[in-house]
Amino acid sequence: MPLPEITLEVSPPTEAVADGKEPVETDGKTPEPSEPEPLQAVEAQEPSPTETNTNQPQPGGVGVKEQAESENSTVKEEGPCSPPPTDEDSAAATTPSPTPHAESVAPESNGAMPLPEITLEVSPPTEAVADGKEPVETDGKKPEPSEPEPLQAVEAQEPSPTETNTNQPQPDDAAAAATTPPPKPHAEDASSLKKLSVELPNDSVPVPAMGRKDSVWSLGDGQGADDLEKPIDSPPRSTLLIESPQSATILVGGDITFVAKVEAKDLLRKPTIKWIKGKWMDLASKTGKHLQLKETFERLTKIHTFEMHIVKAKDNYAGNYRCEVTYKDKFDSCCFDLEVKEAEGSQNIDIRSAFKRSSEGQEDAGELDFSGLLKHREPKPDEGPDVDVWEILKNARPDQYEKIAFMYGITDLRGLLKRMKKITRVEKKTEAFAKKLDPAYQADKGGKIRMVVDLADPTIELKWYKNGQEIRACPKYIFEHKGTQRIMVINNCSLNDDAAYSVAAGDENCATELFVKELPVKIVKKIEPVKTTVNERIELECEVSEEGAQVKWMKNGVEVPTGVRSRYRVKCEGTKHFLVIDDASREDTGTYSLMATGGTSEAHIQVDLKPLKIFQDLQDMKVMLGQPINLQCEIFPGNVAGRWYRNGQLIQPNDRINIVHKNKVHRLEVATSTLHDTGDYTFVPEGYSQSLSAKIHIIDPPRVHLESLNFPDNTITIVAGNKLRLEIPITGEPTPRVVWMKGERVILESGNRVRAETYGDQTSLTIDVTEREDTGNYKIILQNEAGEATASVKVKVVDIPDPPESPLVPVVGGDWCSMTWEPPKYDGSSPILGYYIERKKKQSSRWMRLNFDLIKETSFEPKKMIEGVPYEVRIFAVNAIGSSRPSEPSKAFTPLAVTSEPTMLVVDDITDTTVTVKWRPPETIGAAGLDGYLVEYCIEGTDDWVVSNKELTEKTKFTITGLTPGTRILVRVKAMNAAGASTPRTLQHHVMVKEIIEPPKIRVPRHLKQTYTRRVGEAVNLVVPFMGKPRPKVNWLKEGQPIEPTHVNIRNTDCDSIIFIRKAERSHSGKYEMTVQVENHVDTAILDIQVVDLPGPPHSVTIEDVWGGNVALVWTPPKDNGNAPITGYTIQKADKKTMEWFTCIEHYHRACITITELVVGNEYFFRIFAENMCGLSETATQSKQSALIVKEGMQVKTHEFTDHDFMEAPKFTQPLINTFAIAGYNATLNCSVRANPKAKVVWMKNKITILDDPRYRMFSNQGVCTLEIRKPSPYDGGMYTCKAVNDLGEAQVDCKLEIKGGFTFFELMQRGVPLHLIDKYMNEKVVEPQK
Repeated sequence: MPLPEITLEVSPPTEAVADGKEPVETDGKTPEPSEPEPLQAVEAQEPSPTETNTNQPQPGGVGVKEQAESENSTVKEEGPCSPPPTDEDSAAATTPSPTPHAESVAPESNGAMPLPEITLEVSPPTEAVADGKEPVETDGKKPEPSEPEPLQAVEAQEPSPTETNTNQPQPDDAAAAATTPPPKPHAEDASSLKKLSVELPNDSVPVPAMGRKDSVWSLGDGQGADDLEKPIDSPPRSTLLIESPQSATILVGGDITFVAKVEAKDLLRKPTIKWIKGKWMDLASKTGKHLQLKETFERLTKIHTFEMHIVKAKDNYAGNYRCEVTYKDKFDSCCFDLEVKEAEGSQNIDIRSAFKRSSEGQEDAGELDFSGLLKHREPKPDEGPDVDVWEILKNARPDQYEKIAFMYGITDLRGLLKRMKKITRVEKKTEAFAKKLDPAYQADKGGKIRMVVDLADPTIELKWYKNGQEIRACPKYIFEHKGTQRIMVINNCSLNDDAAYSVAAGDENCATELFVKELPVKIVKKIEPVKTTVNERIELECEVSEEGAQVKWMKNGVEVPTGVRSRYRVKCEGTKHFLVIDDASREDTGTYSLMATGGTSEAHIQVDLKPLKIFQDLQDMKVMLGQPINLQCEIFPGNVAGRWYRNGQLIQPNDRINIVHKNKVHRLEVATSTLHDTGDYTFVPEGYSQSLSAKIHIIDPPRVHLESLNFPDNTITIVAGNKLRLEIPITGEPTPRVVWMKGERVILESGNRVRAETYGDQTSLTIDVTEREDTGNYKIILQNEAGEATASVKVKVVDIPDPPESPLVPVVGGDWCSMTWEPPKYDGSSPILGYYIERKKKQSSRWMRLNFDLIKETSFEPKKMIEGVPYEVRIFAVNAIGSSRPSEPSKAFTPLAVTSEPTMLVVDDITDTTVTVKWRPPETIGAAGLDGYLVEYCIEGTDDWVVSNKELTEKTKFTITGLTPGTRILVRVKAMNAAGASTPRTLQHHVMVKEIIEPPKIRVPRHLKQTYTRRVGEAVNLVVPFMGKPRPKVNWLKEGQPIEPTHVNIRNTDCDSIIFIRKAERSHSGKYEMTVQVENHVDTAILDIQVVDLPGPPHSVTIEDVWGGNVALVWTPPKDNGNAPITGYTIQKADKKTMEWFTCIEHYHRACITITELVVGNEYFFRIFAENMCGLSETATQSKQSALIVKEGMQVKTHEFTDHDFMEAPKFTQPLINTFAIAGYNATLNCSVRANPKAKVVWMKNKITILDDPRYRMFSNQGVCTLEIRKPSPYDGGMYTCKAVNDLGEAQVDCKLEIKGGFTFFELMQRGVPLHLIDKYMNEKVVEPQK
């Protein structure tokens, strides 16, 4: 059988690669070979994470360490179009491995050169594979070195995970595992390849074979040959898993579930399980769409079941998995493999997808694709014939570089252009250009660049283009001609000039690209170091040389996040840049730097904790089993978090354990203590070395387990005469002493009929023959060193109950009564199931049962009785045994109906010694009628009701007298008749006996809010109601002067004031001011009374002109308008011959008129009456001259008129009027203004302009101004002003608006509202207007 073929690759040391030295090939030698063959250098592929399986050495086997391929340990040939290495590749290459052992060999401390890395590749013999023979396992011995076989570079085939079942090879099998060739793979896996990268630290150290599940051979710096027999340190193992997950094979896109089961009979809490892939990847953080972890617990079998579901598996899910179970000091684990096969007909994956990151924020987030940045093990798919991109770029124009680069996946466009500059280009000679543009130009920002092209034919016209757009001559772009040279100069270069340029000469063109380089931004003022404490504000300042420069803030070399939700804020003020941390924490400690294009400034920030002060330390406690545990400490500062430990183990909160942190107090609360809660408790503040400790000792007091009796309420029911034996389990350590007691009597073990016995873990009570006297509570007392426990057992000896006592009939109605009774004194030791009620007339001996269903209550209302007929009732008690004897009959009663309770009881008045209440009659009055009412009161703090009226009162209003000032009383009223007193009606709240001061309030009637007008001789009788307590003082003034009682009669009552004028005269007109005063409270109202009379005649009537049949009249208004505005005039005419007067026009408003249609030849006189609201004047003014109507042909004298100036300042023709509004209903304020030009109207409330308030609507139409207030509230009351402004001046009018709808203090007292609520309500009414 030929030996397998081995390929070795020797990589140069890190220093050699760093110095640019060429790798030196070495001759791989087997141990003492006679004729060694040269080894071919094969590049070692980086192992995938699915092949790096375990992080811990397997028990019973040899530890394995794998050398990951690093960036510096492998020399790769860079293709002509290969892009530069990405940051992700560099980070992946330089990131240290999470395994506890180093993955690479560090250089010796004395500076010696580290040894090279070797890649070993083993494959089965070619003949065996070709012939399809199965590999033959050897006995683990090495091949004889005298006959070596030639080594060829053949890649080893990877064995199927399902065929390599040994998870943990034993030491005896290590050598065999190292020399045994892999089994033959399946047909679909024939193309699966595998390479191993190993590290040889020293030629003198033997390299033992390491067993691993997913590899054939594994070499590393493991144990030496002498150490193989030594025991290997491993985690403590115990058998926790009763069912382990098994290896499996699935197709791509399939689902699979791995199950692990742990028996929990000896476990006090749930064990901890970890699902691990490879060496280190904890799958708990990868749960999502494709991976789900589930835990269940079966209480009957006490088995924990842990499941791992893989949904829609992918190729990279294949590999070695490990399940670890931990409980306290116990540990168990098992390994299993998952093989994912591709379905038939599936296509190979694009190799470029390996450089894509896992989905972030998409629906595939959380899947197990962590190897996207590593090399794939699958052979590269056939990408078709190789394309020489450099040849394409050499023959392309510069403006096409970017398109070609993206077409072939080249992302470093700047590096490509730099490399293109180094390539010597052979210029093709053309007919138009003698010399073309350079491939690329570079200029500094703000500088100048010259682009020169040499023409073969100077007569050809040139055109310059920028990004395909033609360039026109301007101060920025200057075109020059110098012989055959054509030059374009670009002045003041900016970043916008960084573009592709081309020049066209006829049908030919050439192109180039301009790169604009920015000047470096320098640091002017460096960052200063900061040292502060947590929760303080930190502001770092740095000044640069240019405004608006782009800078980066870094923390420990990582850019600081400055998003919306970031803790860091960045701001810029000119050349100053700031980094602000509002609430500093210890995590903010580090080195912060600002990076600019021209330099870097850094400073160290140190954030320390505030000094820890212990105000309250933990206290040792001794807690009874089952009782809550409360451990509390108080430290400063209060915002410091901490952790709780029990016996060194971290305590996690759950349903039973609650951890509270409130300000300075840290508290551990255990709802119910168990024996396992005993131990040392420690609280460790986060970030501090100090800790607080206390000891908790749980003791187990004795217990009586009455639940084993299975009797409800621990009550044992037994029929009298039977034997009773109770056996009750007890617990307690040490065994408690048991005492049985009934009442004060101790039951001894030596008793005859009743005795108690205790043995082992139970105690018993025995009653040989039960009697009625045995009914009662039996007390069990247990005592031991831990405490004392008591329990009670109730024994019931069942018998029929005794008869109840005679029932009582407290309430009697018209045809019903209410009866009550007491349960029987002895219920037969069985609950009373109910009662039967019987009734009979007093003169009869026949009892009638009223209920056929048992009544469980001890009250009943018999109905359908005859009013006026005496009745008797009796009771039967019934239990589970039977019915008792009947009770004694009740006292005879006669049904009579009482009235219902009085209604609407309110307080009407309160003085210092009296309280007046009023009410309404009852809604229902029985046949017995209503005799009167009884009023009672009770002083607060007592239960004694005092009768106010010794005799019944028939009125529904009563005054309680003789009360002490300051006393709080409660009043109730009863309606009385022959049947008795009705249910009392009681005030809802206590009443304070104290004179109530109610501020005065004048309720001006609506018709008096405007001017009150009366004619001369009419009577004036005005009633103005007001409110206030005690009786207010009323005072009247006219125009500020006292009113003469001889002219005006005034009469005042408690609630209104009447002003009376028998015959009104014009002298009675004026403003009357009414003042109502209660102590210091004053309210004022003004009444405007206007007494009007007929007006006098116009002053003079003049005939201005006569023409044709027309006469023009002019007159002056009367001197006496009758104390009312003149509303119009009546013009009459009379022929001189007859002097009969005829009316020409009525209700004419102007003081001039033209009378038309007069008869020619007649001579007319005219007279005019003045008119006001009272009517026409008694006399008229007649024209002194007459108007003769002559024939036509006469000349009419025309007058010249001058245009009237209508410009005037604003003037309110109708002012605002003080008014009231009802709360909740819209109110309007109206006034009218005249102005030319049109005035701007502004509304104000309390001198504050109303602007954009949705509660107000303002209208202005034809000079009428309206303000609408939508659903006003008491807050909307106040002084409103309308102001009109134009260029000629301004004017304003005011009015007072009051909102009704609130309650006064007296009204609230009448409604029975408590005083503290009244005070709150009144204060709110006062505060709201002040706002």
